[in-house]
Amino acid sequence: MTMTEERPVLVATEADDITADMVITELNRRDVPVLRFNPADIGENLTVSARFGTCPAPLVGQVRTPSRTADVTRVRSVYWRRPEWPTFPHLSADDSRFAAAQVRYGLGGTLYALDGTLWVNHPLHVAAADYKPAQLVLAQQLGFTIPPTLVTNDPDEAREFVHGQGQAIFKTLRWTPYTRDGVPVTGWAAPVTPDEIDDSVRVAPHLFQARVDKVADVRVLLVGRHTFAVRIDSDLLDWRKDYSALAYTMEHLPDRLGQALRAYLNRLDLVSGSFDLAVDRAGDYWWLELNPNGQWGWLETETGLPMSSAFADLLAQGDRR
Repeated sequence: MTMTEERPVLVATEADDITADMVITELNRRDVPVLRFNPADIGENLTVSARFGTCPAPLVGQVRTPSRTADVTRVRSVYWRRPEWPTFPHLSADDSRFAAAQVRYGLGGTLYALDGTLWVNHPLHVAAADYKPAQLVLAQQLGFTIPPTLVTNDPDEAREFVHGQGQAIFKTLRWTPYTRDGVPVTGWAAPVTPDEIDDSVRVAPHLFQARVDKVADVRVLLVGRHTFAVRIDSDLLDWRKDYSALAYTMEHLPDRLGQALRAYLNRLDLVSGSFDLAVDRAGDYWWLELNPNGQWGWLETETGLPMSSAFADLLAQGDRR
């Protein structure tokens, strides 16, 4: 199918992504053309061709998959969901690094050159927003209450901080793929005591944080003009460890809090984001973190909130200008 007359939405994501499927289904209901691709499929299953310096348009070209072709000058929006970049395992180490860089800066650079196209969200803005220390500073600047936090690779300072908090936790600064004996493992937020901290902390910065005496968590999804807030009740420090132990209810956020969350996204030039907050025994909200490309599909399934419809509305509208 050629999409030269209609303005398509590009959806960049991995092969199996139920969340992207939900949004594409909503776009199909609106008769909005969609080209779905994964950068890892570059080659026979994905082709990019772009020309620059042609008059009058500074950029002309196409993105093609075996079933669809999109004119890059007519793309209305890009849903940059969870794409995978190619690793070229069949090439030598040097050749694979070289080829992977060409894909990132060739395919990625062509897409970044799209003028006026709405991104949800632009990967360069997502990358800038993904640093937890910077998130904490911005949160405090915008009036959120944040738990006392230490980032350090000094074990003595870490022990002193943890001792001073009474109860403290350790969190990873960035999720990364990790296996132990060939089995994938995830770094959960976990309690930590001073005597657990040893000299291995010196290897890299660690994030230690005072434990919030919470009664519930709140996941807030902002997408375009829509705000979806869901209270998550459980007895877990990190609710992601056991989804079967969770109970969900809609949460009505104070206007001031909702406005601050939207201001947070605006400061980072994002149009969507998933915020994690904690509610303490006094009913006050604590800032925990922002995931600029967080999961939300299971929340729509559990609550019936029209999250995928909100994404489809935003992508169908297109045109950041």
